[in-house]
Amino acid sequence: MRHRDRILIIDDEEVVLDSCTQILRGSAYETTTASNGEIGLRSVSEFQPDLVFVDLKMPGLGGQDVIKAIRETDSTIVIIVITGFATVSSAIEAMKSGAYDFLPKPFTPEEFRMITQRGLENRHLVLETIALRKERETLRENFAAIVSHELKAPLGAVQQNLFVLADELSGTLSADQKGRLDKIQNRIGDLTQIILTWLRVLSVDVAKIQETFRRVPIQDVISKAMDTIKPHADRKDVEIVAPAHEVSAAVSGDEGTLVETLTNIIGNAVKYSRPSSKVVLDAAISGAEVLISVTDTGVGISKADLPHIFGDFYSGKVDQSIEKGSGIGLAIARRIVEAHHGWIAVESEPGKGSTFVIHLPVTGELEPV
Repeated sequence: MRHRDRILIIDDEEVVLDSCTQILRGSAYETTTASNGEIGLRSVSEFQPDLVFVDLKMPGLGGQDVIKAIRETDSTIVIIVITGFATVSSAIEAMKSGAYDFLPKPFTPEEFRMITQRGLENRHLVLETIALRKERETLRENFAAIVSHELKAPLGAVQQNLFVLADELSGTLSADQKGRLDKIQNRIGDLTQIILTWLRVLSVDVAKIQETFRRVPIQDVISKAMDTIKPHADRKDVEIVAPAHEVSAAVSGDEGTLVETLTNIIGNAVKYSRPSSKVVLDAAISGAEVLISVTDTGVGISKADLPHIFGDFYSGKVDQSIEKGSGIGLAIARRIVEAHHGWIAVESEPGKGSTFVIHLPVTGELEPV
């Protein structure tokens, strides 16, 4: 297990390599140098540094190319550009390409030590974030396995035996006994449904969704989602208003999960709307994106709840007269949209309603409307 941070310095000026090495001598870091870009990239592969200083102006392979190659090799490596004052604009361009910071020549030993420390702290934070993300995914997978095998199967067996028992005793049970047995069966059914809900939010497989991508007309997604939610809207006396103009754009995606996403969002709008109100849909092209919006005039979302509504199992405080949801619909919607390389925006004001906007990249040619 590595305990010391590794630093690689790539520069064609020997005096720079010597001075940087001298500044770091006696520190807790392992340091090595390279006199050009080609040697530097070999060192990246062999030395596996945490932080790389790169000179932009070098003969042969230039600094920008070195930065690009390092980012492709390991995007977590922190890159700091060494540059003369005349090339500060190039250093800024390098930062846009993935460099963490730049150090203008000439620099003092203290400036070099400070930027080294900042860069390594950034590297540690990035690695910790990745480790936490992996740990969370591992916990998610383990929890899904536990829920599936340790809870779902036994409950299913109990429920099946209760059905058999109720049938066998149907002629001997009193009305009270039959009522209690029905309550047990219903509660077990509720528990089974909760477990299935947990599994649904835990098992959204982004990679699997992307395997089924094809050209999907957005108008088909909108029409199917509206048809799905219309019976619920009719029961609540909420009118769903279709987009004023059809959008002939298509996206690369999975139609089923996109319909599920839009259905979840429209369904939420209906649920939190007042009777005799409207939920208005709109669709439009903006640059390389298609935007699908869902607007209601319902109860709205508080500022305290707004940052958390796409989190797993999050359910904010709502009017007691409104049915409380499981808190997974928007979490699933977010994952599905992100799997389609898009994102969801929301604006809301308590008491006045909410607007959700799905952003998806358009694919292929657009047909005339």
